[in-house]
Amino acid sequence: MSQPNAISQISAGENSVAAVARRARAASRSLARLSLEARNEILTAAAKALEGRAATILEANERDCRAAQPAVDLGTMSPAMFARLRVSERGVAQMAAQVREVARLADPLGRRLAATELDEGLILHKESCPLGVVGVIFESRPDVVPQVSALALKSGNAVILKGGAEAAHTNEALVALWRETLGQFPGVPMDAVTLLHSRADVLELLALDQDVDLIIPRGSYELVRYIMKNSRIPVLGHGEGLCHVYVDSAADIEKAIAVSYDAKVQYPAVCNAAETLLVHQGIAGTFLPPMIAKLREAGVEIRGDAKALAVVANQGVVPATERDWATEYGDLILSVKIVGSLDEAIEHINHYGSRHTDAIVTENSEAAAKFMNEVDAAGVFQNASTRFADGFRYGFGAEVGISTSKLHARGPMGLDGLTTYKYKLYGQGHTVDPYSKGEKKFTHKPLD
Repeated sequence: MSQPNAISQISAGENSVAAVARRARAASRSLARLSLEARNEILTAAAKALEGRAATILEANERDCRAAQPAVDLGTMSPAMFARLRVSERGVAQMAAQVREVARLADPLGRRLAATELDEGLILHKESCPLGVVGVIFESRPDVVPQVSALALKSGNAVILKGGAEAAHTNEALVALWRETLGQFPGVPMDAVTLLHSRADVLELLALDQDVDLIIPRGSYELVRYIMKNSRIPVLGHGEGLCHVYVDSAADIEKAIAVSYDAKVQYPAVCNAAETLLVHQGIAGTFLPPMIAKLREAGVEIRGDAKALAVVANQGVVPATERDWATEYGDLILSVKIVGSLDEAIEHINHYGSRHTDAIVTENSEAAAKFMNEVDAAGVFQNASTRFADGFRYGFGAEVGISTSKLHARGPMGLDGLTTYKYKLYGQGHTVDPYSKGEKKFTHKPLD
């Protein structure tokens, strides 16, 4: 039997978004039945396909980048978004490496999370299982396609993807490759991965709460808020990545410069890059002049408060406004504020931060413990760049996204974020009536 086209074109009739979601639901049930070995074999084949089709992927991406360049020139597309759009040979190699890393991870399905004896011969198990169908709506970054597809397959979930128009050709090439790989394995439905194409498709998708279990938006604050406001499906994501580095009075200057520089400059276009640098007044005079000089050499625009301007006069620092403390730049711009105490730094972060990732640089273990306990964020680091907040770097193989929510998943979302659990109760003809009458009592004994 011939397989369907590699890319599902969404139109009327059987290819409506509702029909796509129904097929994805059926595909998810097939995936959930696959053995770990089968899922890993598909992932290995997908990684090889990415490497073998690198030229096709890069050609498609070049078409997208050429089409986007006028928007960058006009200022309607930010340099940060354009940077996220660009795919290099090294980027394709990283895509394949992440897929292989997911294949090497332990099976997230069928894990016994708890076991309880309710009574003699009546045993309750709590076991991990797939969510089912996940919709991922993202902007600009084509590497989302292999990351999400790999994690979804490994965790037994079908995924419906909707990328931004700016990456249309690259996304289509990547999804076509993935679906072709699935088509090589009998009994594995290609509808496990589907690509939507229009904004109208998104509106339809958001109403399909019977067939879609979770929506994950990855993109601008406006995109995430729009999805949250208009969806009948649970939404998991983060609205902003407003990350901070706080340099404590007990910081090692060399470490502070290295961490702060990496957090801002290494890749400023992503959500785990630092946007605000807080500096204790006791170390500002020693730390800030060389720090600002190094950042300025890298082309970073510095916006400082009045105290910072006084410390680094004549170093090209411009005055910060109230708006700067609440802005995710996604660019080579950094706001700098001098604070009088650790408590003031924590208060600032909890007020302006997005609960993403925040770091303290200090050699004082008590200060570090207070910061890490009291800052309300998915990730709190000591003497390490905020750029480590990433599923691949955490050892998750890849990530579906980063959640600043506190329910279901928080921080970089890997396989665990794509699973839920079910209760399995094993009895021997047990009935509730004797317990209701007080004739029998529960033991509620935890089991290993």
